Amino acid sequence: MNAEDKGALLAVRDLSVEYLTPRGAVKAVDHVSFQIQPGEVVGLAGESGSGKSTIAHSVLRILRPPAVISGGEILFRGDDILGMTQQQLEAFRWKNVALVFQSAMNALNPVVSVVDQVTDTMMVHQKMPRKEAEARATELFRVVGIDPARLHSYPHELSGGMRQRAVIAIAMALNPPLLIMDEPTTALDVVVQKEILRQIIALKRDFGFSILFITHDLSLLVELADTIAIMYAGQIVEQAGSRELFDHPRHHYTQGLMNSFPSISGPKRRLTGIPGAPPDMVAPPSGCRFHPRCLAAQACCAEKVPAPTMDENGHHVVCYFPLEGGER
Repeated sequence: MNAEDKGALLAVRDLSVEYLTPRGAVKAVDHVSFQIQPGEVVGLAGESGSGKSTIAHSVLRILRPPAVISGGEILFRGDDILGMTQQQLEAFRWKNVALVFQSAMNALNPVVSVVDQVTDTMMVHQKMPRKEAEARATELFRVVGIDPARLHSYPHELSGGMRQRAVIAIAMALNPPLLIMDEPTTALDVVVQKEILRQIIALKRDFGFSILFITHDLSLLVELADTIAIMYAGQIVEQAGSRELFDHPRHHYTQGLMNSFPSISGPKRRLTGIPGAPPDMVAPPSGCRFHPRCLAAQACCAEKVPAPTMDENGHHVVCYFPLEGGER
């Protein structure tokens, strides 16, 4: 273990993941490294297709063919997840790391009652009696703000917000020290989104678990995350403390993401999108992958990938011409 990984709950080092397609290998995650400390919330943001969910599935090793992990390490409390046997993985999942999937309606089995889905998770991974599992399920529903009487409902009988809370309850069933939340508020209206985020913050405060929070909406991370990493085309292009990154974005892609959502307070400003579209990852652009869409790009940006730099605030950025602090 490297010295900088010491004490980290999760350390992802130089991770690469490829999808093997008839057109060639698509490197969905390209030499990505980050850490999550105990009790820390790390946000992973970027457009759809940037590799965020692939990282989440890699941590739990639930990638399906044609995806393959082609390089790097994933360490949980120093243990190598990529070196675990299937039996070790089954003991590791849910007890150490649990995943809240993108769509609660798709994550829940529509023909199985919610109580069976919660209790099955506990009985499979902890071998507890049914009666004890049902008591724990009742407690979990109270914790996430659902009337335990709804335990015997089927998913279609619950609202979108209640289904999302039910999925969070299942993820918390065995008190794992790390929760991965993959777009947990997608398809929910803004009022329910706010309620779910408030619930997540309260649960994190009460139980002290760490969170890897994945989203395409950077505005969600400002009040939730301690650290934010920005992904573009399979790579982390900027990483900093939440408030530092929000107040002083340095990568032009980060600035574009921020200018794509409205501010609740402060002066009105025109929203601007990011020109162009994410690259074809079978044949990504040379040099900086963002350069075809970047208004500040110059000839050198297409020639060679810029080296990452870090300022005195621990603010990492991969860009030849980073923004000065405070530019928006």
